[in-house]
Amino acid sequence: MIAPRDEMPLVQFEGGEVSAFDSRWLTRRLVQAAEKAGYPQWWLAEHVSASVSDYLRYRFIGNLLTLPRLADTVNSALQVIGYAEVASHFDPGPPPARISLLELAKKAGSGYELAFFELLTRSMEHLLTTRATYFELFDLELCVKELRARKIWARDCHALREEIITFLREQLSAAAHPVTFSVS
Repeated sequence: MIAPRDEMPLVQFEGGEVSAFDSRWLTRRLVQAAEKAGYPQWWLAEHVSASVSDYLRYRFIGNLLTLPRLADTVNSALQVIGYAEVASHFDPGPPPARISLLELAKKAGSGYELAFFELLTRSMEHLLTTRATYFELFDLELCVKELRARKIWARDCHALREEIITFLREQLSAAAHPVTFSVS
C-alpha cells in the first residue's frame, strides 16, 4: 500500500474500510470525548489533534493505521497532558461519511430535482446503515447550479440551496442514532 502524498498513514476502520486520515474528524471525536468527560468547551481538542497528526506524519512507521493503534496514540497523548478522563471516553468511531452532491446532481440530470432528492435519500440511508455519525456533504453550490442548469448563481438557486439544506436536516434528524453533518 502506498502512503498518500501528505505522508499520513491511511486509517483502517472496523469492517476493513480504509480512509485517509482527517484531523478534523479526530478533532470532532476528541470534542465528543471531552463533552462526555465533563468539558463542554474543551479548547485543547485541536491541539491534541495537531499533535497526533504530527506524530503520524513524522514518527509513525507504516502506511496503515488501525483504530486500536490510533486510540492508543490518542490515549497516550491525553494522559501525558493530564486528561486521562478524556482518554477514557475517546472512541474513534466510524469514519465520516462523504457525499458529493454534485455527483448526485449529475446522475439525476439537469432539471431533475425529484431524481436528485431520491438519490440523496438512498445515499444517506445506505450510509446510516453503516452507523455513520458524521456526514460531510460537499459541492452544494455546484450541485444547485447543475440542477438549475445555470452557469452562474441566480435568484432561483438560493431557494433550491435552502430546500436541500432543510431536506438534509429533516432526514438526518430522523435517523435512528445521533448524526451531525456539514455542508460545503
